[in-house]
Amino acid sequence: MGPETKQCQNCQGNFVVESDDFDFYEKMQVPAPTWCPECRMIRRMLFRNERALYKRDCDLCGKGMVSIFAPDKPQTVYCTHCWWSDNWDPGEFHMEYDPNRNFFEQYSELLAKAPWANLIVGYSTLVNSDYVNHAGYLKNCYFVFNADRNENINYAVAAIDTKDSMDLNEVTKSELCYQDINCHDCYQTHFSEDCSSCSNVFFSKDLSGCTDCFGCVGLRNRKYCFFNEELSKEAYEAKMAELRLSSHQQIQKVKGEVHAFWKKFPNKFMHGVQNVDVSGDYVRNSKNAHHMYLSAHAEDSKYSQWITTAPAKDVYDCSEWGNGLELGCDSMTVGEGIHNVAFSFGAWDNCRNIGYSTMVVSCSNMFGCANMRKKSNCILNKQYSEGEFKELREKIIADMRANPYVDKKGRTYGYGEFFPVELAVFGYNETSAHQYYPLTKEQALEKGYNWYDAEPSKHQVTKTADDLPDDISEVTDDILKEVIECEGCKVPFRIVSPELDQLRRFGFPLPRKCSACRNLERLNRINRPRLHKRTCQCAGAQSDNGVYQNTANHPHHGSEQCQNTFETSFDPDRNQIVYCEQCYQGEVT
Repeated sequence: MGPETKQCQNCQGNFVVESDDFDFYEKMQVPAPTWCPECRMIRRMLFRNERALYKRDCDLCGKGMVSIFAPDKPQTVYCTHCWWSDNWDPGEFHMEYDPNRNFFEQYSELLAKAPWANLIVGYSTLVNSDYVNHAGYLKNCYFVFNADRNENINYAVAAIDTKDSMDLNEVTKSELCYQDINCHDCYQTHFSEDCSSCSNVFFSKDLSGCTDCFGCVGLRNRKYCFFNEELSKEAYEAKMAELRLSSHQQIQKVKGEVHAFWKKFPNKFMHGVQNVDVSGDYVRNSKNAHHMYLSAHAEDSKYSQWITTAPAKDVYDCSEWGNGLELGCDSMTVGEGIHNVAFSFGAWDNCRNIGYSTMVVSCSNMFGCANMRKKSNCILNKQYSEGEFKELREKIIADMRANPYVDKKGRTYGYGEFFPVELAVFGYNETSAHQYYPLTKEQALEKGYNWYDAEPSKHQVTKTADDLPDDISEVTDDILKEVIECEGCKVPFRIVSPELDQLRRFGFPLPRKCSACRNLERLNRINRPRLHKRTCQCAGAQSDNGVYQNTANHPHHGSEQCQNTFETSFDPDRNQIVYCEQCYQGEVT
């Protein structure tokens, strides 16, 4: 089948279903989508609360716990110890399918009655890591999200195989790092972005194979560089000794200077390494993968985000995980030996043939199920024989096509659509969607999304950000008793003991903002998952804005404007210099 242009029933914009898309949908035996890729992604995000954590009591054992569900939410919620135990049977919360009622209406009732886990974690793989979510295989970690195989990490998102580090976004196989974004295989790398195989690097961007560098950008296999100027070892160390990075005021001053310096250099149109036939941004070690974002080790995949753990194959419209994910369609948080999952949220640990299900673990042949473990041939949490399961599943699919769900905005959901947005159990402002596409309460409600107004914090502020010592050397353990008002959002926060230990080890000052605001600052430095058609800004001997002077001749265009075009996540409104692959490599090689 050839490409087909469709109108998104959510945003009304046009999008194209390509020939290879149709091939995939035929393989999955599902219809082509009626929402565009971006709207499909946002719809999935509405079901994912990554970092809004609350305190409430377990509805089974009564003990206090940390939960992604606020205490006034109506869902039944069990602590991880109870949810993963044999003290209850998920099958007790089953429903009989009623062919006279809409499937999604019945599924909404199941979501309200089947007990949820307080956090989405690999419970048995966590050691001293209570305040984490969407995570597994962690030891001594605190406020860590969407992460695997880490130790001694505080305040991180998408950290993989990393140790003794803090305040990270998209960091893998690194150690002793602080305030880094999209860094891999790094050691003692701080306040840096887009670096790989570096050590003892500070305030640098787009470095590879570098050691002992400060304030640099676009360097390869260099050492003792200060704002891209190569120095002797002695001269470099003298410069570093003058900086006093233990001071908050000095850190802020340096950060402003460094970010202004970075803007003078060209960016490659996409962040990616060791890829073959790939498009999107922040993609590594992938093949035949298009419109991908913050993903690695993906093959024959498309329109997916945060596929962070190898391998993943034949994955379309999936957000988060991987690790043996094959044949995944329009699903969120799926991985670890998963085969054939569609329109689901939360499926892992060797699941097979999962459709329209939520939080199913070690299950097979499940349709319309919620919060189940080690079950098979279930529909609406009720057990059937394999033959009965297949027959009823086909009956429900036919009913979904004949009787689609219609939400209050008039959007229809038949078989082949992810869950209706009205089934989301979180407020828009609690979800990943709000982090990437922030809306006001009024805007969210107008779009038909939920909203949650949390109770204000009852903690009494004892110090403002201005009251904090400027230098880490001036900080005593008494700071652990203080309640600090965030410089950004004004919400109270605390410094915890492992955090203070790491700051002292690094020699960096106390933060003035809470972890949520610090994460948002880093997130705002990461390109959004939206591609723009642009032309290379190399204009012969310099960038077309005259800011950057090329250091080499580019034979494919010489002294003329480069005519290469590409799709890039660099927004034209952000005033950054963006080069094509050829021009960029001519400057950094």
